Amino acid sequence: MADLSAFPITQRWPALHPDRLQLYSMNTPNGVKASIMLEETGLPYEPHFVDIGKDETWGPEYLSLNPNGKIPAILDPDGPDGQPLALFESGAILIYLADKTGQLIPTDAAGRYQTIQWVMWQMGGLGPMFGQLGFFHKFAGRQYEDKRPLQRYVAESRHLLGVLDARLEGRDWVMDDYTIADISMLGWVRNLIGFYEAREVVEFDTLKNVPAWLERGLARPAVQRGLEIPKRPLNSR
Repeated sequence: MADLSAFPITQRWPALHPDRLQLYSMNTPNGVKASIMLEETGLPYEPHFVDIGKDETWGPEYLSLNPNGKIPAILDPDGPDGQPLALFESGAILIYLADKTGQLIPTDAAGRYQTIQWVMWQMGGLGPMFGQLGFFHKFAGRQYEDKRPLQRYVAESRHLLGVLDARLEGRDWVMDDYTIADISMLGWVRNLIGFYEAREVVEFDTLKNVPAWLERGLARPAVQRGLEIPKRPLNSR
C-alpha cells in the first residue's frame, strides 16, 4: 500500500484508499475538468471535497500541494517511475491523466499539440474571461456604476464563443474525436449560460454549433457523473 504520509495535505484530507489517485477539488468549472477526466478514463481515484467558500485552499495543508491556493489538485501515488506525484493546474492535470491512461488525446504528434493548444486557449481565455463576466454580470461587480468592465467581458466572451463556434463547424468535437480539449471547456460554457445567467447577454442562442456541442457533451454519462464530484458533505451546506 502506498505511503502518502510525507504529503501534509493527507493530514487534512486523509486517504481512505492511499493506493488510489487522490483528487482535491470542488465542482466548479475548473474543478470538474479533473473529475470528468477521471470518470471518462475509469482510473481509480478518491475524491476529497475542498470548500473554497470556507477558504480551505488557503490552509497550510492545501498550500503544501498547491502554493497558488486553487482547485483542483491531485496526488497520484503511482506517478512517473512509480513515485508519488503531486500536481496542480487543471490543464496540466488533464494532460497528465491523458498521458497516464493513453486516452482522450491523439497519439500522433500534430494532433497531440493541436489538442494541447485548445486546452491552453481555454486556460488563457475562455475560463478567465467567462469568470470575469460572471463577476460583473451576476455578482458584486454588477453594482458598479461604470459598466465598461461588464461591456468588455461581454464582448470578449462573445468573441471567444465565436471562435469556438467556428472551430466546431462541420465537426462534433473540438478535434476529430472527443478529447481533453472538450473536457476543458464543457464546464465553463455550461456555467456561463447556467450559473452565471449570461445566456442572453452573450447571445448564446444565435450560435450555430456551440449549443449542440454542449448538449452532446453534457449527455455523456461520465460528464454527468463528473459534474457532481466531489459530493458536497451534508454538514457544509
